[in-house]
Amino acid sequence: MYYLSPVRNNIVRDIRNKMFLKILFLPVSFFTEEKKGDLMSRITNDVQEIEWSVMQSLEALFREPLNILVFVVTLFWISPQLTIFVFVLLPVTGFVISRIGKSLRKSSGKSKELLGEILSVTEEALNGQRVIKSFNAQAYIESKFKSLNEEFTKLMIKVYRKTDLTGPSSEVFGVFVLVCVMLYGGSLVIGDTGTLKASSFITYIALFSQLIPPIKALSTALNNAQKGVASADRIYKILDAEESVSNIENALAFNGLNDKIEIKNLFFSYINSNEFVLRNINLNIPKGKITALVGHSGSGKSTLADLISRFYDPTIGDIFIDGINLRDLNIYDYRRHLGVVAQESILFNDSISANIAFGMPNVSLDDIINSAKIANAHEFIMQTAEGYDTYIGDKGSKLSGGQRQRLSIARAVLRNPNLLILDEATSALDSESEKLVQDALLKLMKGRTSVVIAHRLTTIMNADNIVVLHEGEIVESGTHEELLKLNGHYSKLFNMQAFL
Repeated sequence: MYYLSPVRNNIVRDIRNKMFLKILFLPVSFFTEEKKGDLMSRITNDVQEIEWSVMQSLEALFREPLNILVFVVTLFWISPQLTIFVFVLLPVTGFVISRIGKSLRKSSGKSKELLGEILSVTEEALNGQRVIKSFNAQAYIESKFKSLNEEFTKLMIKVYRKTDLTGPSSEVFGVFVLVCVMLYGGSLVIGDTGTLKASSFITYIALFSQLIPPIKALSTALNNAQKGVASADRIYKILDAEESVSNIENALAFNGLNDKIEIKNLFFSYINSNEFVLRNINLNIPKGKITALVGHSGSGKSTLADLISRFYDPTIGDIFIDGINLRDLNIYDYRRHLGVVAQESILFNDSISANIAFGMPNVSLDDIINSAKIANAHEFIMQTAEGYDTYIGDKGSKLSGGQRQRLSIARAVLRNPNLLILDEATSALDSESEKLVQDALLKLMKGRTSVVIAHRLTTIMNADNIVVLHEGEIVESGTHEELLKLNGHYSKLFNMQAFL
């Protein structure tokens, strides 16, 4: 056990490392199907279950079969006839214990799923504190949590009972077999044939009684291992998940956009969906120009931006970068030249400087400061307690919405992207913050190929090309003035917002 300690802990470490690495490289579509709480449960509780259930069983799994083998060979040497009789009875015992083990594995797997749901509800409650309190929904969330927790508790009682039943069951069946051996062996001693000596029989019984403890220990270890196998199944669901968006062999290097992005005959549907959310998309995005995507919510704007970012691959059709299929380019090279500013500012519980320089090692403080100035963020950063070393809390909770968005823009500025994607970057801001962020975005877009998604049409009136999406299809495209003259979808959207 002393030498097994580093083995079991290193194995658990390696499993966690592999799972975390896999999570980082899985496609975005995987996380739309899975709950975050359940994924956290797998990387923590399921891995811990493997350590306790499988690793602690290793000693018994290696030692007890050897003990059993030595005893069985000795018993066979004393009385082959009596030992064969024992082997006729033992399969019944093994069948019953194996049934308990299978049931235990099923119950254990279900308990892990329930624990994942409990963690998901907990995570939602932590993230949604303001909404829960403002809607007085504490009772609803509490009821939801209690219901899951009660179901989990009842299931865990079953799991523990089945686990604890293994040892006594093997003992009961062991004693039953021992009684049968004594009856049958006794008949061999006192019967007419006298095929077994009394002294040999006593030795046989003594050895057979020593066979029961290792069988009990082995059956307990195997059933404990079943709990670990249930956790392993959940872990391998992540490790074996298909990386649908990945580099092909000998992927081509990408050194920046030289001409245009061309989208040809593109159709797209999400996993497990038979309905296309984008249909027959044909679009050219020239280098250095601003292309705006507009339309009602659900028209497919963000999905099209995600396809250009290669978070997904088209179901049908292709995206070409300077005439080269996007699938043929090295993903990491391509994304190194890509800057994304989303509606929701994704920041990390770290310092302001670390958030601006995220994913970009060896960046100087001067470069970070220059980026912040371009993003209109330097002034408010200097007003914080520790300037660029100030920690901003979970998801940047210590900052306002406009401040978080300007940090996201500063991060994009520092990256100096060749291609820029802005996904409704100002829609959730107040007028003053919107003006500051809009000024920062104009500086950022200058001279760059930009794809801008906007609900507020006033922010994209100067775009070189405005593409109108409706129910997953491109219905209009052109400049602001051209589209107003058409008096179509864009004109209705613009007049509606002007009226509001």
